Amino acid sequence: MANRMTINYEKKTCYDIVFTRDFDLLLDELQAFDIENRRAAVIADTNTAALFGDTVKGLLEGHCKKVILHVFQAGEANKTLDTVKEIYKDLIEEQFDRKDLLIALGGGVVGDITGYAAATYLRGIDFIQIPTTLIAQSDSSIGGKTGVDFDGYKNMVGAFYMPKLVYMNIGALKELDDRQFYAGFAEVMKHGLIKDAAFYEWLLDNMYEIHDRDLEVLEEMIIRSCSVKKLVVEKDPTEKGDRALLNFGHTIGHAIEKAMKFEMLHGECISLGMVAAAYISWKHNWLSMEEYYEVRDMFVPFNLPISIDAIDPEEIVRLTKSDKKMEAGQIKFVLLKKVGKAVIDRNVTEAEILDAVKEIYFSDEDMRE
Repeated sequence: MANRMTINYEKKTCYDIVFTRDFDLLLDELQAFDIENRRAAVIADTNTAALFGDTVKGLLEGHCKKVILHVFQAGEANKTLDTVKEIYKDLIEEQFDRKDLLIALGGGVVGDITGYAAATYLRGIDFIQIPTTLIAQSDSSIGGKTGVDFDGYKNMVGAFYMPKLVYMNIGALKELDDRQFYAGFAEVMKHGLIKDAAFYEWLLDNMYEIHDRDLEVLEEMIIRSCSVKKLVVEKDPTEKGDRALLNFGHTIGHAIEKAMKFEMLHGECISLGMVAAAYISWKHNWLSMEEYYEVRDMFVPFNLPISIDAIDPEEIVRLTKSDKKMEAGQIKFVLLKKVGKAVIDRNVTEAEILDAVKEIYFSDEDMRE
C-alpha cells in the first residue's frame, strides 16, 4: 500500500507523488500513462544504473513499445549541456517522438538533466521522476525545476517543466553511502528551518532512527519534507515570490560549490550556506545568539560541515554576484525571522555576506591557535 500526495498547478491536479518502499508498484503506476504505446528512455548516471538500472528497465520491457537505458557519468561536473546533447542524440537515433517518455532514475543531477531534456526535446515530451537519493526524494524531484550548470555556474540554463509522476522508492535510501545520505539531509533540515518548526524539532527527536535509516521514520520524514515543498511550490510555481524561500542557504552554498570545483557535495555546501545565513539572521537581531548556535550545531550530529578551510572568503562573495537569484543587481537573500519562518531580504550587503563567510571559514592560523 502506497501513500500519495497530489501536487496542484494553477488550481488543477498536476501530478502525484507516490511513496513506497520498493519498485513493486512502478509498473502499475506507469500503465496509467499508456506505456504500451510509447517508447521509454530510462536516464541514469553510472552510480544509479549500477544499482537500479537493470531492475527498472526489466520491469518495463515487454510493456512498452521499446525501452532504452541511457547512462552518463555520475557527478555534478557532468550536469552540462554536453550531457543533454548525448541524450538528444540517443533519442533521435532511437526515433523518439513527442508521444514517448523519459524516466529520470537517480538523484538531483539526473532529475534536473532529464527534466531539461524532456522540456526541450521536440519542444517537450513527458517525463517521470524516480528519485533514489535523499536530496532528490525530499526536495529536487518536486516542483518542476529542471536545468544544467553552465561553466560551473549552478543551474544557469533551465526551464520549469512538470513531471507526470514522481515515484519514490524509499527503500533505495538503504543503498546510499553515508556521505550521500547525510548530504541529502541538509535539504530536509532546510524545510524545517524555513517553514515548519515542529518538523525541525521532530528531526531532533528522531535523530537515532534517522541514523539507522529506519524506513518507517524515513518515510514520515520524506512525506513531511515534501509537504513543506508542496505548500511553497503550489503557492508560487515559477518562483516569482515565496518559492525563493527554498533557496535558504543556497546563495553562499552555490558559491562554495563552484569555488570547490564540485569536490564537495551539494548538501554539504548548502549546510555551510545555511549556517552563514543563520549568522546574518542573528546579526539582524532576528535570531538570538543561542538560537543561532543551536541551528549551527544541529548540523554536526548529521555529519554535515559547519566550517571550511579551503576557501577564499572574498572569492565566495564575488561568486555570489553570479548567482541566478540576482534581481536588478541585488541578491534575494533568504534569512530566518525565527526557526520555522524564513523571509526574503534584498538589502543584505557585501560586507554582511563577507562577515558571514568569515564566520564559517576555519583557516590554518585558527588551527595553530
